[in-house]
Amino acid sequence: MTVGGSAMALIDTRREQMFPVLTGPQIDTARRFASGDERHFEPGELVFDVGDVNASAWLVLEGSIAVLQRDGRGIETPITTECAGQFSGEVSQLSGKPSLVLGRAGTEGAKAVPYDAPHLRALVIGSADVGEVVMRAFILRRVGLIEATGSGSVLIGRLDARELVRLQGFLTRNGYPVTVLDAAAEEGRELIERFGVRPDELPLMLCPNGTVLKRPSDAEAAVCLGITPDLDPGKIYDVAVVGAGPAGLATAVYAASEGLSVLVLDQRAIGGQAGASARIENYLGFPTGISGQALAGRAFSQAQKFGAEIALPLEVDRLFCEDAETTVKVRLSGDGGTVQARTVVIASGVRYRRPEIENLSAFEGAGVSYWASPVEAKLCEGEEVALIGAGNSAGQAVVFLAPKVKRLHLMVRGEGLEASMSRYLIDRIHALPNVEMHTHSEVIALEGDKAQGLEKAVFRNSQTGQEHSCDLRHLFLFTGADPNTGWLEGCTALDPKGFVVTGEDAALPLQTSLPNVFAIGDVRCGSTKRVAAAVGEGAAVVAQIHTVLAAMNERAS
Repeated sequence: MTVGGSAMALIDTRREQMFPVLTGPQIDTARRFASGDERHFEPGELVFDVGDVNASAWLVLEGSIAVLQRDGRGIETPITTECAGQFSGEVSQLSGKPSLVLGRAGTEGAKAVPYDAPHLRALVIGSADVGEVVMRAFILRRVGLIEATGSGSVLIGRLDARELVRLQGFLTRNGYPVTVLDAAAEEGRELIERFGVRPDELPLMLCPNGTVLKRPSDAEAAVCLGITPDLDPGKIYDVAVVGAGPAGLATAVYAASEGLSVLVLDQRAIGGQAGASARIENYLGFPTGISGQALAGRAFSQAQKFGAEIALPLEVDRLFCEDAETTVKVRLSGDGGTVQARTVVIASGVRYRRPEIENLSAFEGAGVSYWASPVEAKLCEGEEVALIGAGNSAGQAVVFLAPKVKRLHLMVRGEGLEASMSRYLIDRIHALPNVEMHTHSEVIALEGDKAQGLEKAVFRNSQTGQEHSCDLRHLFLFTGADPNTGWLEGCTALDPKGFVVTGEDAALPLQTSLPNVFAIGDVRCGSTKRVAAAVGEGAAVVAQIHTVLAAMNERAS
């Protein structure tokens, strides 16, 4: 069996963990959590299909189930055959999201028992032994699908086009497999001609369920893939978390594991700024480092395991201050309606600071980037690039990009890196032969056109006033960040820089000026801007939420 690309190596090295065989006692334990009676399937009968919502995971008792992947072109590729003692499914099954693969009974048919999302979560929580096996397999299977060719959605367009880069980044950061085809290559041209698509309608997105989208937004792509759930406007959650970065995901994991109903909202992707980090090396417990996407993906799976709902990409544009002592409401942008919760956790983080350059917006996503993911790294491979910034995020990006590019110009506004960057990153940057550092430098102008994107940047030395231009097509900006608090509209107290003030009640140090609203992570005034600190606050706030909920219950009784 062959699965394309680097996923082949994953299957070769970790096949037994991806597709384990349960022992007799483990099967007996698992059967106690099944959501229905055993079912017989005829040879070749479809057990579940790509795009099926709330598709069950199946534990095979007799016979086999052949599992295949299908991409947006309708091309099917075998993944594996689940035999007696093995089970189907991956992380989509934990939350009832649409299935990314399909399964058919083998040549001898199959006898299997089903597990819908609630019963599957009960299994992985209720049995530590079987739960560990299942969770590890589910996570590895999703990784295999992401790395493989021939699975998930197909995007067709010019590879460096702003809209295609945006869509590819959205799907990749949310852990969804995607195949990208160049509109100028033969297969891409054939598909464009087949669907009669004009150049201004690119990129084209072919969803696994057969739907074709022209130049879709992130929200339209999410609906097509079933990423965005249908929220019940009448439901009142115990906790609504605004922001799915490390702090928000930590809150989701700890609150949901303690029995609270949790909803997490984010306008783009899991992981926040940390999710875009190529490698985090100073996070406790990961001595060799871990990518921000991998860390966020694990936290996302963990939150789903405990039953937290995570809704993407839904932007919150207002917090309602009225009647906050009983139920707090947040309004979703567009026609998304409102969400109600007994408590709200502000974990909306920060947004990248934009230098005051007149035409900057014209090149965002078309040469100018605020993060350095594998998508951007592939686009600038072998070229000369510039990066502005002196913090740890900038340092991580330099270390990630430098081995892939011809030369990297590191522009620093101050004297150097020592005042704002960790020592290990400074030492590593100094050891990179193709990194050239320019101190007291800032970008003041960008040149290019709409069709070709960025072509030149103009820099100025703040001490001498001397200006120089550099021909380049890729500029990475890591110039700090501002708190993402515009949606609060004056409801909570902010400091002069716009960060949320907490701790006015000494007993609840993470509580804001509103009684049932908390703030954690980078958006909070005085927080330590580190992943570990954000995760710690995400865990700590849950104890304070319990205190508030207990007081609310006491008043109601």
